[in-house]
Amino acid sequence: MTSASTVQRRLLHEGWSLRAVAGPVPAEVGDAAVPAVVPGVVHLDLMREGLIPDPYLDDNEALLAWIGLTDWTYETEFEVSADAVGGRRHELVFDGLDTVATVTLNGSEIARVQNQHRTHRIDVTGVLRAGTNHLVVAFRSPVKYADAQSLVYGPRPRPYPTPYEAIRKSACSFGWDWGIVTATSGIWRPVRLESWASARLGDVRVVATPAGDDGRVEVTACVSRADETPLRLVVDVAGASTAVGIPAGDTDATAVVELDHVERWWPAGHGAQPLYDVHVALQAGADTIDKTTRRVGFRTLCWEMTPDAAGTPFQLIVNGRPIFVKGVNWIPDDAFPSRVDRERYARRLGQARAAHVNLVRVWGGGVYESDDFYDVCDELGLLTWQDFLFACAAYPEEEPLRSEIAAEARQNVDRIAHHASLALLCGNNENIWGHEEWGWDELLDGRTWGEHYYRELLPAIVAERAPHVPYIPGSPFSPDEARHPNDEAHGSVHLWEQWNQRDWPTYREHTPRFVAEFGWQGPPAWSTLTRAVSDDPLTPESPGMIVHQKALDGNTKMSRGLVAHYRVPVEMGRWHWAMQLNQANAVTAALDWFRAHAPHTSGAIVWQLNDCWPVTSWAAIDGDGHEKPLFFALQNAFAPRVVVIEPDGDGLAAVLGNDTDEPWEGEVIVTRRDFDGGLLAQVRAAASLPPRTSQTLPIAATVATAGDAAAELLVVEALDTRGVWFFAEPRDSSLAAPRARVAVQPAGDGFDVTVTAEGLLRDATLLVDPLAPTARVDRGLVTLLPGEAAVFRVSGVDTLDADAAASVLRSGNELM
Repeated sequence: MTSASTVQRRLLHEGWSLRAVAGPVPAEVGDAAVPAVVPGVVHLDLMREGLIPDPYLDDNEALLAWIGLTDWTYETEFEVSADAVGGRRHELVFDGLDTVATVTLNGSEIARVQNQHRTHRIDVTGVLRAGTNHLVVAFRSPVKYADAQSLVYGPRPRPYPTPYEAIRKSACSFGWDWGIVTATSGIWRPVRLESWASARLGDVRVVATPAGDDGRVEVTACVSRADETPLRLVVDVAGASTAVGIPAGDTDATAVVELDHVERWWPAGHGAQPLYDVHVALQAGADTIDKTTRRVGFRTLCWEMTPDAAGTPFQLIVNGRPIFVKGVNWIPDDAFPSRVDRERYARRLGQARAAHVNLVRVWGGGVYESDDFYDVCDELGLLTWQDFLFACAAYPEEEPLRSEIAAEARQNVDRIAHHASLALLCGNNENIWGHEEWGWDELLDGRTWGEHYYRELLPAIVAERAPHVPYIPGSPFSPDEARHPNDEAHGSVHLWEQWNQRDWPTYREHTPRFVAEFGWQGPPAWSTLTRAVSDDPLTPESPGMIVHQKALDGNTKMSRGLVAHYRVPVEMGRWHWAMQLNQANAVTAALDWFRAHAPHTSGAIVWQLNDCWPVTSWAAIDGDGHEKPLFFALQNAFAPRVVVIEPDGDGLAAVLGNDTDEPWEGEVIVTRRDFDGGLLAQVRAAASLPPRTSQTLPIAATVATAGDAAAELLVVEALDTRGVWFFAEPRDSSLAAPRARVAVQPAGDGFDVTVTAEGLLRDATLLVDPLAPTARVDRGLVTLLPGEAAVFRVSGVDTLDADAAASVLRSGNELM
């Protein structure tokens, strides 16, 4: 039920069209009106109408570069009744305009905007009219605008050609070392008309705080007024309610609700995720004239950074419990983010949860994700580390950029700070490190580079708007500003030398306190690759493959990183598998090492979870949503209980990790075997791990020393959990060609595939995507001794037989 004073909100998503108005427009597009879907961007409309090819395929990216060099105009008409116009205030609200635009209504200019990351609220009370209203949003070329602004601000160091630091737009829309150049324009988030007579809710900030078994919810609301009507702010949570008056003339109010008993919210793997709806109503007399809802969870959270004997930790603590962070970095899940809806967030983040991830870092070169992203993270127990949107560049501190950054920061902190999942706000990605180490000072020649934002502006905004949310100035960072920002003994580090210059076993030379980035490249799933690249013949360096490899010397680095472990295959299918397997092995080695050094090392965030298009990259899930072998590396290394074998001085040690609430006790059996499965040496020990602890067991030299390194392995078994160690690299070993039996039987909504090893089978994996676009398998990278069997559950296929399953079975053996 509504009254005349109730706020009315009307989406304006119908009847839009767009046209090119200036730029290098091909004749087939011209200046004709094209039907436009809002929310959306120009590329998607042109593709929908058949005017351009899919930019994700082959070299279409280069063919479509003209789109980012063109000015585009969107327009629509909408009707408003005479009764709806009079006596009310009217505002147009754009939740996202990408990026530099002039907005006109009925021929009157009502706004000029220049920030993709802001909501723009425009008072149109004197411009809206009864009858037909004509709305136009005219976008400037983002590439030309960024270029022009770079001349205004002066040159700044950055890794890519387009001066993305000069425009408040997703940096990776201009391309990245995993990303396509799109340089989008469009109304990329919802637009609506809001009409109200007396007052409406503005910013609503909600903080939920536990106190023992009880809880406290504090709601601070800002009210926009059209008159001096006395108002009330009413807050309801879990059956408890409070109301406060807002006298005439006041525009702010705070209401507190005390709850007698609340359930704690926990990160994934540590407990449940109970959530509570906070209903906020603005009342005038007996009428509710506006309302909103926020969903909260009750937990305490901090990052421990008190110096200790080893340096400075960066230890996450939730509800008083130290949490080992099992993290992944997140980039926009589509180069056209308007295509990412709640269902897609739930699917992708659900995959992260299935890999035992408990934290997702939203990287600073993308976008502030939609409310759906943070809602799903709340539900799944996935903590979120949110970068402010600065990445790998020196940023001007001059106007108008400074004010735009302040406004976007306030809006987005207000929008997301109530989420139980929000664990950290971070000033930037690699900019402090870049200024310290990458020769920026000389290039800047005295110009500003963004330090004001990271050290002053952003922490002040967080302190004002969300003091309950921890803030750090950048990633990597040292809590002691006098130290190098990438000092592994202090705070968080990024480890990229392994990928760029060294081999992955050298991860074991580092014992960082916390790792916020590291990773290894591999190609996308075979079906993704062959859908996007139509090269004939398809080779690692064929033209389309190079288009879909954005990293500098990426293929060379992949080959250099493989050759110490396996020879680089000639045949394309085997090359593809070898690079995927090496990616998984590299990250496994790092994660096992970092976890073996917990709690000194308090967590690791892998670069990266996802892709935004079909590309060779560091992702565990490719641009079509297929899980690469790296996904199973995460799943295995992040499992609640693990057994890993690591170098320990001149010998080896077994490290047992118990990241559960239950003790882990029992016998540990350590054996050295030959590749035929024969027992060469054995030792038994007892292990007793309290909850959330690890234990290191040195392995006796009689077992840990190989007689024939090329033909032996070490196996540690503890309570149905296993770790293996090979004494020699595969290429230097006597690993034989794969021999296995495959059997299939229906099981539930899928099929159980039983793989029985007839010889030692290393890293057995089913690459199921060629079976069907929807195919999934529940595990991978399983090493089997002769005679052992493993069951893989395959879902998303209608039929499956042993021959088909055998055709997608891969192992390290086949690369010998």
